[in-house]
Amino acid sequence: MEEIETIDQLKKICVRISGDITHTAFQNIDLRGHEHLLADKKMLKCIFLGCTMSETLNDRLLKSGNLIFPKMDVPFETYPSCLYTKETIYNDFNPARPESYNKTRDKIIYDHYVKSGKNSKADIYETLARRLHDHGITDALMDILDKVDEKKIVAIMGGHGLSRRSDDYRKICMIARTLSEKGFFLLSGGGPGAMEATHLGAWFNGCSIDDMYAAIDILSEAPMYSDEFWLVRAFEVMEKYPRKNDLNCDIGIPTWLYGHEPPTPFASRIAKYFANSVREEGLLALAKGGIIYTPGSAGTIQEIFQDFTQNYYNTYGIVSPMIFYNSEYWTNEKPVYPLIKKIASEQDCDSLITISDDQAEIVQSLIDFSSE
Repeated sequence: MEEIETIDQLKKICVRISGDITHTAFQNIDLRGHEHLLADKKMLKCIFLGCTMSETLNDRLLKSGNLIFPKMDVPFETYPSCLYTKETIYNDFNPARPESYNKTRDKIIYDHYVKSGKNSKADIYETLARRLHDHGITDALMDILDKVDEKKIVAIMGGHGLSRRSDDYRKICMIARTLSEKGFFLLSGGGPGAMEATHLGAWFNGCSIDDMYAAIDILSEAPMYSDEFWLVRAFEVMEKYPRKNDLNCDIGIPTWLYGHEPPTPFASRIAKYFANSVREEGLLALAKGGIIYTPGSAGTIQEIFQDFTQNYYNTYGIVSPMIFYNSEYWTNEKPVYPLIKKIASEQDCDSLITISDDQAEIVQSLIDFSSE
């Protein structure tokens, strides 16, 4: 089914198709002022998701057997046609006033989420609105990733509690920067810590290493996401070191389930979900070029076993690398790696599960896999 998400696309389809328009989805478009384009068109078996139109057009479309899904009274788009960006999710944020975060779309949606039943049963109107939103986010996400070589899509996973002052934070930035410059498309859970380091590395694709380290020094003044100036320092870095590439080479995929953790603004696109289960399964499934696991706690360990299950049963038609970064952590402190390797010995995925502290070795192993 063809999707029409902008007025320009609407104009093009009306020119291209002289007769009936069928099996087409029109998503979140304000048709008022453009309804004349459809005046001589018969619309059949089309879907209209959150479109604004006159009662006359609405009635005509319904009589022709089309489906019209109305907007819902919630503080978020129920039919988003594109992913969020730092400008849209952090709208109205003023770095001079850290408290202005409370007026941003991200915080308003999270507050509504909590109030309407995050930790208790929400009514069916609210849960339906959330599912529709997440469906739109998935559709917009795939609009981008369907154009990317699947073996070039790599995720970096790790804990939200990783300090900006840590050595691992700098190393993850460097790994991500190198992968981005090698043409890989990076995904992460879209939050702070190791996730932020992933997108900071992609941000500095094409920039000097010295500038990236200088940026990390600025960020280190507010090392944890709980610090008052965590977001302020990020905006300071983005202003001082504007993104030099226009590659849109990374996407952060956070969730309002963990809405107390703000999403990193360094991601070129932000696919934020309500349903963490959908977000997490999808994130792991999309990274067909491999996943690097940096130190993390329960959430990261859950992702490891979920990803391993996908590989063990070859759920998505491709078995991809699982690379554990920080040998001491994954072998002794949280001995997940030896267990995964032992179970993997029963299947063909064993050779793709590795552990390394060498940044160049990690990057090269992903390059080798992508070229197979």
